[in-house]
Amino acid sequence: MPIDVDTGPSRRVRSVPVRRALPRLVRDPVSALAEFAREAGGEVVRLHLGPFRPYLVTHPDHVQQVLRTEWTNYQRQGVFWKPLGRMLGSSILGEGEPWKSSRKALQPLFTSRYVAEIAGEMAATINERVGELAGYARGGRPIDAAREMKDIVNQAVVRVLFGDKISREDGERLAPAYDTAAGSIGLRLLMPFVPYSVRVPGDRAFMEAVRTVDDVVFPLIREARADPGDGTDVISALCRDRGKEVDDRQIRDDLVSVYGAASETTAMTLTWLWPLLDAHPEVAAKLRREIEDVVGAGPVAPAHVPGLGYTRMVLQELMRLYPAGWIFPRMAMEDGVIGGVRIRAGSQLLITPYATHRLDGFWERPLEFDPDRFLPGKQERRHRYAYFPFGGGPHQCLGQHLFYVEAPLLVAAVLSRFRTAVRSPGPFTPARSASLRPEQKIELDLTEVVPVRRAS
Repeated sequence: MPIDVDTGPSRRVRSVPVRRALPRLVRDPVSALAEFAREAGGEVVRLHLGPFRPYLVTHPDHVQQVLRTEWTNYQRQGVFWKPLGRMLGSSILGEGEPWKSSRKALQPLFTSRYVAEIAGEMAATINERVGELAGYARGGRPIDAAREMKDIVNQAVVRVLFGDKISREDGERLAPAYDTAAGSIGLRLLMPFVPYSVRVPGDRAFMEAVRTVDDVVFPLIREARADPGDGTDVISALCRDRGKEVDDRQIRDDLVSVYGAASETTAMTLTWLWPLLDAHPEVAAKLRREIEDVVGAGPVAPAHVPGLGYTRMVLQELMRLYPAGWIFPRMAMEDGVIGGVRIRAGSQLLITPYATHRLDGFWERPLEFDPDRFLPGKQERRHRYAYFPFGGGPHQCLGQHLFYVEAPLLVAAVLSRFRTAVRSPGPFTPARSASLRPEQKIELDLTEVVPVRRAS
């Protein structure tokens, strides 16, 4: 179906009229934006949504311009950030001085060297929690993939963030609260122009979830301020380094933002893995062979991660098709031009890796799952911003190193102990949520495998 065009100040601007845009966005906003981008061949598209008319920016050249070369003119402000700001506050996901201060404090905590220091404890937590899944396998009961991925990742991340300062009970309160918050703002993201004086479905659940997060985090901050100690956990480091510079609220915002990036991103990404492996048995078999060769009888350890090259390729392709951070809104601070289209100051822009990762001009068979796209050497021939699951430019996510240790450890821990089969019928489609999560429940049947013991 062709996209309408209207006359812009610099060239003819592609646009999608409200009669087409609104129904598709309400039904499935994630897929709708990808469809609009593919129909336009990656050109800038204006979405007419009544009084609200954002620009959809998906071509890698244009994405690079917004996120990197002219990033100071396209900032994380405007109506799309208000729902997230109510949860995350002013911190690493903000702009200006709070962002600079938070990034300066947090960046040393997420280097490859630091992640290597905490990887052993993370692996121990993952091994212990994955081992508890054996009860489901022996009892013939399926697991809820999203819930188990969130629970396992949550326990690993909570140890990294809070060390021994948090009880298991409080740690287990964080995951469902954050999950509720992320899943209940779908309508706010779809209708950012609706004032907060008007209640919409999800508002009450969102605010209750925020209160739960605050009830857990603020007492931990006060405790860590009183005695930060010399621990490597994030809260101790923040309270040592920033304790005299910022108030409890700023540290809370930093912690909650990092928790979401480290926990929600990994858990939601891995939730999509299981139906893909089910639908591509050849990939699943190759992945299992590598894990058997590298991990053997287990338990999985950080020393195994460098040997899991194909596992990393599978994860990279998984994030191409299902990037947890599926949308990066921006607002133009001053007039600009993107792809020949004049963008007025105050205009809202939608950057979506989910859509860019599916553009035919930059990916062969873009809708197919093929980890071999990420064979060493192939990526060097690809546009830098054809693939950006962690964002780009100065705002690029700090959690990349953590993801590429945490996710392989979890996948290897599961597949070294179990065979998985998806019980739910599917198809699985994206939900209206701040992070990319399936609308439908993904149930997995687990079967224990005989450990492979390598000769000493």
